Amino acid sequence: MSVALGPTSVSAAVVASLVAGRTPGAVLAEAEAQRITAAIGIGLPRMEVAATVETAARISLPGDRVVVKVSGPAHKTDRGGVQIVANKPAAITAAARQIAAAAPGEFLLAEYVEHPPEAEILAGVRWTEAFGPVVTIGPGGIGVGRGPDPAVIAPATSDRIEATLRSAPGIAPLIAGWRGSVPATTLADLAAVARALLALGVAEMPERLVEFEMNPLVFTADGPVALDALAVVGGAREPESHPRPSGGIARQLHPKSIAVMGVSERLNPGRVILRNLLAAGYPGEQITVIKPGIGEIDGCRCVPSPGALREPVDLLILALDAAATPDAVEQVVAAGTARSVILIPGGLGEVAGTESAAARIRIAVDRARAAGRPAPILTGPNSMGIRSVPGGYDATFIPPERMTPIITPPLWGSRRGEAPSVGGIADSVRDFPLAVIAQSGAFTLSRLDRLPWLRPRYVVTVGNQLDVTIGDYLEHFAADPGVAIVACYLEGFAPGDGDRILRAVQRMRARGGMVLWYRGGRTAAGATAAATHTAAIATNDLIARALGEMCGVLAAESLNEFDDLLQITTLLHPRVTGPRVGVVSNAGFECVAAADAMGGLVPADFSAGTRGRLQFLLGEAGLAGLTAIANPLDLTPMASDATYADAVTAVLDDPGVDVAVIGCVPFTPSLQTLPDQVGTPGSLPTRLAALAKHPTPWVAVVDGGKLYDPMADHLAAAGIPVLRSMDRAVRLLGRYLGTGLPRTGADLLDR
Repeated sequence: MSVALGPTSVSAAVVASLVAGRTPGAVLAEAEAQRITAAIGIGLPRMEVAATVETAARISLPGDRVVVKVSGPAHKTDRGGVQIVANKPAAITAAARQIAAAAPGEFLLAEYVEHPPEAEILAGVRWTEAFGPVVTIGPGGIGVGRGPDPAVIAPATSDRIEATLRSAPGIAPLIAGWRGSVPATTLADLAAVARALLALGVAEMPERLVEFEMNPLVFTADGPVALDALAVVGGAREPESHPRPSGGIARQLHPKSIAVMGVSERLNPGRVILRNLLAAGYPGEQITVIKPGIGEIDGCRCVPSPGALREPVDLLILALDAAATPDAVEQVVAAGTARSVILIPGGLGEVAGTESAAARIRIAVDRARAAGRPAPILTGPNSMGIRSVPGGYDATFIPPERMTPIITPPLWGSRRGEAPSVGGIADSVRDFPLAVIAQSGAFTLSRLDRLPWLRPRYVVTVGNQLDVTIGDYLEHFAADPGVAIVACYLEGFAPGDGDRILRAVQRMRARGGMVLWYRGGRTAAGATAAATHTAAIATNDLIARALGEMCGVLAAESLNEFDDLLQITTLLHPRVTGPRVGVVSNAGFECVAAADAMGGLVPADFSAGTRGRLQFLLGEAGLAGLTAIANPLDLTPMASDATYADAVTAVLDDPGVDVAVIGCVPFTPSLQTLPDQVGTPGSLPTRLAALAKHPTPWVAVVDGGKLYDPMADHLAAAGIPVLRSMDRAVRLLGRYLGTGLPRTGADLLDR
């Protein structure tokens, strides 16, 4: 590439002169936008602007052909505003007249740059509230959006631009299309363009620009040439809130004192929260209820107002009506009596007419922070509450009888890890090194109720993110060695939070952790529903998906996938060390389904010892003539409980198997899989449960209806991930390992 790319003081002056006096959102004319192109080092065709048809016909440009187009902004082709004609006055005149009829305005005549259509690129940068400037590079011309996904690059992934380009499906066809038709272009060339655009975005967005795009961009012997360009004027950035006090989340999750406001003598949400706090083992003498006219409730001391608290509490839970919440927050901030607050009430900021109430809360906190006074961090509103096992408390408002009782897995014994700092939440139950962060409390309840054996160390429902965001919590947990996995439900990103989340994900992955997310609001209808639920604005799906994947997010595409991936990560991470998989089933269709779903997983080659062991087992069972020794291994419906379990053990013992998937279609009378047989000695569920602690990690598949739920529950209670279909188990296991994805652009480039 013969030119140096990137913004300079010259380009900054060019952009400033172009946007001066323009209304935010205004679209620059192409000739104006191309001045920015030239200023960052991208080449241009020779061009001139003509006011009339007659003037256009008199313009002299080199080459046999010229491009005649309307001089205005975008979508010229869609408006009939572009023609490529012979470089002759008569042809130019005819084209200009046709264009004038379809798209009135000045004319732009440009030198035609010879190139094949398949070599056209879209390369641009636009401002996003969540991630900052985001660069997109992919197929251009009139085929934009109709082909493979483009490469997406943001500041958080700026150190992996080449890797991003190499893995993007939309890049490989472009490079394949260039070969043999124009000078060779490398990923390094594209990376230089991407860096120039990202630097432009960082320097100029959003105050001066919110979008800059070159489409099409082509490569010539002299480097990149932009055949068209678009630029959209930006505006002043919203002032940032004053920083939240450091250490607020740590105090919130490990409080030495708690206050609750909104407790009724009847069973309202505040009273349920109080009882859940006490039931979790949090000492009553360290809980204060803010309630006038009464001395104590449920054994906890009462005070009449926030100002009557003896000293600031680490955690205050406001379970008031939405209308009463702003007054309460203002009192708390004025008195300085809380270091963190959970806002339970819904409706604030998400229902028409509540905007001013939400603004009062925000203003009260911002003014205190600006003045240097103590101000609490705020979680919510529309929060279901927080549960912290290390903090020894449960501040959610769901009565325990409404939830499936927690299963204490008999094979696990007492829970590992340090005891809660205060009291104890179900010390006999193992807590996982898992934190759940969600915008929806109902989502959290539904997921955890489906997995009653799972006890996360932390459950945080952030609601509308009026103050503290998902990014804040994820940053906190990324620095917590007691958290290995973070599972998130997102309906949208708070401003700037997408970038913070990506950087926290990178820190988690760098220390061997995992981040699993499910994003709601990925479609236009979903975004509308999310906005009416938690006032969140869903970000562009492609951007979030691509950036999350590049940073190492494990993304669930459905609620069922989230549940299954949550099982796999919590029960297997980080025990799985490779992609070599062993599969056992008693149904041929499951073996076929497993083979079809392998993706990047590799069927393990069983060792000679394992093959001999399996041959002996099948011979002893009279099955040698019915099935072959293969991977996947089909035991047929004739295998007994003992034969089945022994064959599974042989596969798990094989040194070439990194992970296994053990399927069972449970209908055969040869197996004891009915509800009254599940826990009996010698039954297949009992035998398989005994293999839960085998050094080789494995996933179980129980492919049957409700009659076989007890079998699935028995295996899950033993600490084994249980999925209900073979293809999904193999596919999601591959995704967890990062090897079960479709072929990437890098694969295509190597063809």
